[in-house]
Amino acid sequence: MAGGLIALLDDVAALVKLSAASLDDVAAGASRAGAKAAGVVVDDAAVTPKFVEGVSPKRELPIIRRIALGSMVNKIIIILPIILLLSQFLPWLLTPLLMVGGTYLCFEGAEKVFEKFGWIAHHEHGQDRIKGATTDPAAGGSTAEKKIVRSAITTDFVLSCEIMVIALNEVAAESLVSRALILVVVALAITIGVYGVVALIVKMDDIGLHLAHRDVPGPQRIGRFLVAAMPKLLTLLSVVGTFAMLWVGGHIILVGTDELGFHALYGFVHLLEAPMAALPALGGLLGWLVNTVFSLILGAIWGAATVGVVAAITGAVKAVRS
Repeated sequence: MAGGLIALLDDVAALVKLSAASLDDVAAGASRAGAKAAGVVVDDAAVTPKFVEGVSPKRELPIIRRIALGSMVNKIIIILPIILLLSQFLPWLLTPLLMVGGTYLCFEGAEKVFEKFGWIAHHEHGQDRIKGATTDPAAGGSTAEKKIVRSAITTDFVLSCEIMVIALNEVAAESLVSRALILVVVALAITIGVYGVVALIVKMDDIGLHLAHRDVPGPQRIGRFLVAAMPKLLTLLSVVGTFAMLWVGGHIILVGTDELGFHALYGFVHLLEAPMAALPALGGLLGWLVNTVFSLILGAIWGAATVGVVAAITGAVKAVRS
């Protein structure tokens, strides 16, 4: 009896150790996968606050919450089952799909640069914002608010697809269950993180105004700083997001072309990267910088070419219709 109990306890202990190891693997995989999606995440955080411009301050957080829930549905309910099935039965499709997402990132980044310099007309990237559409706090289901949420969730779907495919590519060698768990963790962590930051950004000016109207000099200075800093923060996020999209997109194209059999680009970068990586102390950092700079340049060139192709197709379609 005692021997059976000891054996049972040994089995339980082994199971606990196995579960702990599995959790560690999931956490490590989620961290690795989430890091690769950083470029899309930064852009997501920069884009979303624009959806609630002109909205009643009392409705900002409820709208952000509804968008976050929609983003969770996008990632876990819609996208996750589809990409898991593809990875299980058509794994060869992952690299082309990833390159499509990388091309979209390069296109978005290059288009923002072109717009900044006035080379193409500015437009909202799929964001059907409602300028000055102030919704009644009691009318949470108003047409205007529904339109804002629907537009934001639609834009989020594209970004979520990229995030999940990039994350999946990092853990493609794991078992199906591990892949599913890791992607759920990534989806939850990124969604909570992004929309938590978005909520703070959106309310920063309100917090600043509240502090600025206080009679105490310290909080007043902090409040004025927050109000003045918000537009600069959004601009900084937009710039960082643009560079991150070009870098991540370019790196996806660089690796993808190598995996599809075109080794020239990756081989060239490796020739530049290897001597730097071999240097003592800072070799790893310098090697990473070489890869990153080349990925950024490749992303800009690839994105500019894609913008040109899209512009040509759009012009041809307009000419035919007219």
